[in-house]
Amino acid sequence: MPVKTVAEFIAAYKEKDVTSDAFELENQYLLEVKLNGSIWAKAGAMVARTGSVKFTRQGLMEQGIGNLLKKAVSGEGMVLMKVEGQGRVYLADTGKKITLLRLDNETIFANGNDVLALETGVSNQITMMKRVAGMMSGGLFNVKLSGSGIVAITSHYDPLILKVSRETGPIFTDPNATVAWSGGLSPEIATDISLKTLVGRGSGESIQMKFEGEGWVVVQPYEETYMQQGQS
Repeated sequence: MPVKTVAEFIAAYKEKDVTSDAFELENQYLLEVKLNGSIWAKAGAMVARTGSVKFTRQGLMEQGIGNLLKKAVSGEGMVLMKVEGQGRVYLADTGKKITLLRLDNETIFANGNDVLALETGVSNQITMMKRVAGMMSGGLFNVKLSGSGIVAITSHYDPLILKVSRETGPIFTDPNATVAWSGGLSPEIATDISLKTLVGRGSGESIQMKFEGEGWVVVQPYEETYMQQGQS
């Protein structure tokens, strides 16, 4: 990479406004929010701001009793903050790649750790997967995102979208690498526990998510370590 002058460095990496949307990617890893009102963002995700902006951790009444109980049981990692005011706010999450999705009265599900920000027109609710009996501490509860507005989700490296259909049969994914899926799917936990697994000679993939029906699922080429620790 050639050496840059200061002027070239500034020109290459300065803030750029390309869209009128409230959410705009400055690069693959940094989200700019043109704030004029309020949005929800992952707590601790701010890296810079301008203007008059207030940050408030999501309150008890805003989460709802159901969400609070599920967080207490699941240890769900998604903690949101309300970002209010007027100005510019810049958000990032440990260098993860950011994808912006525009929901139009639609529903998707996501791993709570992979939700970076959402507009106030999108509601969030913690949900529990079917047929679960305490097998995993961090991977059973996910977040239902519904409504209209832009959602920013993150992934380690480039995500891969797998189509799910009745013709091709079920798709199985590692919960630690599963980022999001379409609202019409209801994944279940699938297990492949054998004597070899119990004595340490198994494949290491004994607990998986099973997707059936019509829709899509997003995976990343990385396993979230916080969920692995939750299983120990």
